[in-house]
Amino acid sequence: MAKQTNFVLCSLPSLDMTKSQSSPAVSTPSARPLVKALNQNDSVKETVKQSADELLVINAVLKHGIPEQAQTGDVAQALEKTEAIEDKIQTSAEDLAAVNKLLEHEIDERINIERELLATKAALVREKAKP
Repeated sequence: MAKQTNFVLCSLPSLDMTKSQSSPAVSTPSARPLVKALNQNDSVKETVKQSADELLVINAVLKHGIPEQAQTGDVAQALEKTEAIEDKIQTSAEDLAAVNKLLEHEIDERINIERELLATKAALVREKAKP
């Protein structure tokens, strides 16, 4: 007789990602769309990561809850597919994290360029104001 294991499925807490923890503290008008994209990407990344974690738990429950001798045919294929989907979801979360890094870099670059532009404009105004 197969040993029965009881698992409790619990949902992960939802995160408020309206403001990214990785967003720059200061943004300029041209960087704001990128900051918004970064925030949305963070939200999607967290959702994908939570989905992967939940699928991992579900897969573990199924593997331990279904006797090994019953894990054949369609059941075995379904378990394999859920593992493959779990891997894809995890890879997607990692890819989104990499995109976040690129967005953060682009935002920082734009902010620095705009600061330099403002400083150059101010210097030009000062030069023109000299007698």
